[in-house]
Amino acid sequence: MSTARPGRRTLWGVATAVLVPAMQALTGCGVLTENSVVINVGYQSKTINTVNAGTLMRDRGEFESELNQLGKKTGRKYRVVWQDFSSGAPLTAQMIATHVDIGSMGDYPLLTNGSKTKRYDDAQTRLIAITGYSLRGSLNQVVVPNGSTARTLADLTGKRVSTSLGSAGDGMISTALQRNGIDSHSVHRVNQDPSIGASAIEGGQVDALAQFVPWPQLVIFRNQGRLLYDGGDNNVPTFHGVVIRRQFADANRDVTAAFLRAMRTTTHYIVTHPLAAALRVSQLTGIEPEVVYLYNGPNGLVSFDMTLKDQLVKALDTIKRYLVARGSVSKDFDVASFVDDGYLRRLFGGDYDRLRADVTNRSVLSGYDDMCRSPVSDPALASELWVKGADATAVAATPTCLLRRVAATAAVRAAYVPDTLTGTRLFANHAVWLKDPDAPPTQRYKPFATGAGADAYRASHPTASPVAYPAAVTQSRSPQ
Repeated sequence: MSTARPGRRTLWGVATAVLVPAMQALTGCGVLTENSVVINVGYQSKTINTVNAGTLMRDRGEFESELNQLGKKTGRKYRVVWQDFSSGAPLTAQMIATHVDIGSMGDYPLLTNGSKTKRYDDAQTRLIAITGYSLRGSLNQVVVPNGSTARTLADLTGKRVSTSLGSAGDGMISTALQRNGIDSHSVHRVNQDPSIGASAIEGGQVDALAQFVPWPQLVIFRNQGRLLYDGGDNNVPTFHGVVIRRQFADANRDVTAAFLRAMRTTTHYIVTHPLAAALRVSQLTGIEPEVVYLYNGPNGLVSFDMTLKDQLVKALDTIKRYLVARGSVSKDFDVASFVDDGYLRRLFGGDYDRLRADVTNRSVLSGYDDMCRSPVSDPALASELWVKGADATAVAATPTCLLRRVAATAAVRAAYVPDTLTGTRLFANHAVWLKDPDAPPTQRYKPFATGAGADAYRASHPTASPVAYPAAVTQSRSPQ
């Protein structure tokens, strides 16, 4: 039985019921005529790990190209209306109103979307694909101003933390507080859009920012803050995905298949041309290319993969428990019926199960390090240098080798290293560095995402000592 939306019987509701269909006919929501179909796609342009279902797909015209080919077979005309959103909540509101047919958002908003749209027959959604993921959960992080004295989450007690309530960033910090035995009510959360929160931390209106990709690292790159907590320490996978209205998908299976083919093409482009993709996304969004490349480059924070992996689907059960407690998701919401990999199985055929089981990042750093005369093969050590004016990056076998390369370079655009403990990709100049005299010469300098991580390493390596990044660069020139 269909559930009436709140306010439908009010004068405004009656007027809306009359006006919306007319507006849809004018603006292109849904089917205009028997031979004309409009597809409304909602996306988040600045959320890096959804660009293969939004920003970059739109720019490259992949979906429109697929629809043109489809039109030659069906004789129908197709038009895509792209709608940009700052987060998942307003996108879900538009899906409830049936003004968006296909949308991409983070894991917490995805589950909220499925639960809230379930109340309406014409708005119910399915999760049909993943855009990008991090098995550790490092796409969500907490940053504090550079001048902050906070070293751990406990230091945020009584402080103001900007986040988007109900978002992946909000879920991450809630889980982190619980895991660390901190009363969640002792931290005052300020509900703000990511861009507002980033400005608030720069202006000193809040004490920390807990957000999703790319906002924490954007704050760090702009020298407005430093990393306090990596969401990966929660060990809960985080991801973004694609939802579609069931009614639309059932009536337009060929269009849904065309969207996923376009998404596959765009995903392949990101994996095979990561630097070019980062530069283009930067042009389209205003996000610095160095930050985009931190996420979508080789060994990046995001693994771009469309398949609905078991680890990600299982993570939805953990997310559901949190959202039910928050009142955002109904207790009887069935996650299994929300997840639908049928379209992906048809897209990838017999290869789907193999692809779904593979959790390695498809974009990896490789090559030969001529500075240290060593192949670049270990993702836990492989590092990368982007020189100003260069149309390609240089690889380094280890972070120490990367420092040596930086020391020999006049104009560094960005340098990337993996966290010593977790392998999480970092900006080298914003990492916490230790010098370990007991380590091999090419592994003497150790980068860490946070001071807490460096402290954990020193607990078992007492001879290791802190070293500032400039000093590490200078000292790295000597193999001893």
